[in-house]
Amino acid sequence: MNASEKKKWFSVTVMTRIALLTAAASVLFLVEIPVVAFYKLDLSNIPVLLGAFSMGTLPGVLILGLKSLIGLLHSSSAGIGELADFIMGAALIIPASVIYHRNKTRKNALLGMAAGTVCMVIAAVAVNKWIMLPFYMKAFHMNMEAILAFAGVNGVDSELKLLLLITGPFNLLKGLVLSLVTGVIYKPLSPLLHGRLR
Repeated sequence: MNASEKKKWFSVTVMTRIALLTAAASVLFLVEIPVVAFYKLDLSNIPVLLGAFSMGTLPGVLILGLKSLIGLLHSSSAGIGELADFIMGAALIIPASVIYHRNKTRKNALLGMAAGTVCMVIAAVAVNKWIMLPFYMKAFHMNMEAILAFAGVNGVDSELKLLLLITGPFNLLKGLVLSLVTGVIYKPLSPLLHGRLR
């Protein structure tokens, strides 16, 4: 990173945009919409995507990380939920931003978000299998049968079915919703996101 890039990165305008998008993401992180089993949809990665598209991948990841750190203040999972959210968010944000910034067109934005959604689904299945489910089983002294009973979805009677029939599709839906909303509002908000308002 050269001196010019450092100056741009630490400009008051850029830091202000990062702070505002982090605040928006942190507020949205608190609003959860129940969808299926114990999975809830939140829209907190929309400001993260907006930041990544308007300022670049690193600012986007910074907004995501700050949102997760702020989430620790009201965490009910000893930070495990925030870690999982960061991993899954990064899996969405990084591919979406990298593809978009190669050639900033609407097509590339959609391709980027589609690729990011696929990566997020894969990451979500892995994170749930190796981080979230083991954590909740240990924290609440539950075995897999109890977790499945708590999920309460007919026909989902194994960890594999939970991951493939609930976790995967839920995160596919989440990625589609985040992509759709971001795709609709990015253009109207573009002058504000790029600091072009006078």
